[in-house]
Amino acid sequence: MPNDDTIKLLNECNSGIKMGVQGINEVIIHADDKQLIDILNKYLKEHERLGNKTHEYLNKFHDNGKEPSTIATAMSWVKINFTMMQANQDEHIADLMTDGCNMGIKSIAKYLNKYPTALPEVKELASDVIKLEENFALDLRKFL
Repeated sequence: MPNDDTIKLLNECNSGIKMGVQGINEVIIHADDKQLIDILNKYLKEHERLGNKTHEYLNKFHDNGKEPSTIATAMSWVKINFTMMQANQDEHIADLMTDGCNMGIKSIAKYLNKYPTALPEVKELASDVIKLEENFALDLRKFL
């Protein structure tokens, strides 16, 4: 049976990945540049893959997971939709997604430190989420 730190870390990963998927889905329809669309699709699939892995652990440990907070979801939606009304949407998409990556990195790193007794495989999953966000942000730089 997993310890409390394991479940808490999994829930934070689950919530963060869901925010990432929601954000990508909201902006991808506004992207014009084919290369940017390809990058968004690539990282959407990677977020979904890690989300599925997170759900496998949660199911194994008989936990339903954690939804992103209503306030965070609403603020993200407002920011994305306000920004999409401006010109040069590809640059704004890259900027929004980079901000999201940075928040994800910071958040998951904080929870990795906060829950040190989580199972090693769950800590590795959290590290994979951080690496995904770092790579996503790097790939977006050319559009900033």
